[in-house]
Amino acid sequence: MAAKDNKQSHVESNSRRDFIKNSGLTLGGLVLGGAFGGLLNVNSKSKADSADNKSNKPQLTANPNVALMFFTQEEYNLTQAAADRIYPADDNGPGAKDLNAAIYIDHQLAGSYGINAKDYRFGPYYEGRETAGTQTKMLRKDIFLTGLKALDTYSQKHFKDKFTALDTEKQDKVLTAFSEGKVKLYGNVPSTEFFGLLRSLTIEGVYADPMYGGNKDMLGWKMRKYPGSRMNYNQEIMSEKFVTLEPQGLNSHMNH
Repeated sequence: MAAKDNKQSHVESNSRRDFIKNSGLTLGGLVLGGAFGGLLNVNSKSKADSADNKSNKPQLTANPNVALMFFTQEEYNLTQAAADRIYPADDNGPGAKDLNAAIYIDHQLAGSYGINAKDYRFGPYYEGRETAGTQTKMLRKDIFLTGLKALDTYSQKHFKDKFTALDTEKQDKVLTAFSEGKVKLYGNVPSTEFFGLLRSLTIEGVYADPMYGGNKDMLGWKMRKYPGSRMNYNQEIMSEKFVTLEPQGLNSHMNH
């Protein structure tokens, strides 16, 4: 009886799979992928994997930590361009763009930091002085997105092109205007709020542990000769000579 049930279950499973495949099941006008795609193509994938295993072609593995979690591609490109002017490449090493600082910013805004989870967010609200710090009801993620839109609007108005299409000199002029509070964002938020976020997050993205998305290949640390996230320096501090250490990230400790 159990064998019969298993056989019937297998037949029903194949029937459902064929129905989904043949009916072209869609969600929002797009053919379902992901888990459904794996379900529908399990047999063909196994054959393909077997063929790949027999070949000597190198297998490329993507870094999942570089995937966008918050920005659209256009917002990411704009953030990348702006961050690269905050921390440009020079003779000392790469800039924010090559160090994946924009990925770090994306991940931070996608998490609790972006929604001010640890901040006191209840009223009453008063119009504070400039020396009182941030005095807006807007969340960091909303301030940042509003600032990105304003960058393009300001660039179009003053230089007849979007920010990413401007040369570096004009990009610097746009960012200078934002840093000096000469632009008003949506909700009457001063542009200094956005610029402050952009600047601090860019620097964090250059020097934070690579497990947070930025500081690609620990190059930010290498420029500073910083040894990274090591558990201790007991052996090194006993040496009479200066000890040069290769940077080490948090992931290296987790892998051991």
